[in-house]
Amino acid sequence: MAASSGVAATERLTSFHLRVTATTFGANFSDGYALGVIGAVLPVLNTTLHLSGVWQGLLGASALIGLFFGSILLGPVADTIGRQKVYRYNFVLIAIASVAQFWAHSPLVLFLLRLVIGFGLGADYAVGSTLLSEFAPRRLRGVLLGSLTVLWTVGYVLANVLGTYIPITDNAAHWLLASGALPALLVLVLRIGIPESPSWLAARGRATEAAEIRRRYLGQSEVTAEEARAAAAEQPPTARYRELFARGQAAKTWFGVIFYSAQVLPYFAIYTFMSQILGTLHISDADTQNLVLNLALLLGGVIGLWPVQRVGRRPFTIGSFAILTTCLSAMAVFSGSSGWVLMVPFLVYTFVMAGASNITQVYPPELFPTALRASGVGFLNGTSRVASAIGTFVLPVSLSQLGVGWSMGWMALVLLLGTAVSLIWAPETRDTLTTEEWHH
Repeated sequence: MAASSGVAATERLTSFHLRVTATTFGANFSDGYALGVIGAVLPVLNTTLHLSGVWQGLLGASALIGLFFGSILLGPVADTIGRQKVYRYNFVLIAIASVAQFWAHSPLVLFLLRLVIGFGLGADYAVGSTLLSEFAPRRLRGVLLGSLTVLWTVGYVLANVLGTYIPITDNAAHWLLASGALPALLVLVLRIGIPESPSWLAARGRATEAAEIRRRYLGQSEVTAEEARAAAAEQPPTARYRELFARGQAAKTWFGVIFYSAQVLPYFAIYTFMSQILGTLHISDADTQNLVLNLALLLGGVIGLWPVQRVGRRPFTIGSFAILTTCLSAMAVFSGSSGWVLMVPFLVYTFVMAGASNITQVYPPELFPTALRASGVGFLNGTSRVASAIGTFVLPVSLSQLGVGWSMGWMALVLLLGTAVSLIWAPETRDTLTTEEWHH
């Protein structure tokens, strides 16, 4: 039968939706800035901290390692105790550890602090998109979730631009690292007062509280506690972690793991060590090319919001994987050509990858039911960060030992794997609801 007028209310974009979106945007901006800034300051830290190749790889991958543990450990916590507490307090850790980087003058201390930052950001990857998906109007869910990656790109590009055009001394490098505390503190303040997810409350049998939040914050005055109870009865109030791999869910979970990991492994590796890659291409004006590539990242992310919203999740994922695989394959095959020739597929790769990355914030919440959502999103983010950390650690060694051609070749194979798995397993989730379906 037709949905109630309470459902119609979920389709209206309210000031509360914008607030939740803004605070989640801030988290993704902080993540992009934190991961971008380490790439910007590593060339100076190599000298001032006398970094070995191993320490370069560890520092480049440090936040990604922390992201793994934060996502894996705190996703199930959010499914158990609620989204709100994790959503608020993880940024206390991020702000404190970010400031402390100013005094980190040994690679071990800096590594540990960036592990903590990554841990807090990992928690937000599990909870932020989950909470936003459970509040967002269905018709705008794709563009709102996809925009998270755009804000990540804004933070990443800003860090790279600052690193390119500010004279980076040892002192300036530590100021840049510590400056990540500013957006973290802003996010922390804005999150005060954000309520618990009504979807989570309803699934836990707290239907009256869920209905009150929907009425107060979403304007759903006609959604009653009885309707909430009826919707919650369609799914179990709690779920065990192993249910991510149960019949009917396992294929979605493994698809999410492989698709997400295959996409971000080359992305993080390439853009953490972009200056070294440009150096191997013998580009005479590397700073200008770095800026062009960063602008392509930003432009691709913004333009990529349109197909995420209008095209199905499955064709968008398969098509973008195919283009990305072709670009890195071309760089591998023509690695002996001039740097300017190689810049063409590199620029196309950068533009398409930025747009394709939007889907990594949209697909995961749509693959899991409410009771498993934070656990599932956390698992996907955590495993993808393992892949990212591996790529970030291996790429500088690969560039020095094998050269740019073979390095691009093995990353093209990773993208080819993502293409094949998407062809076999990718579901279409554009028209699914992430909140309860209010049918009666």
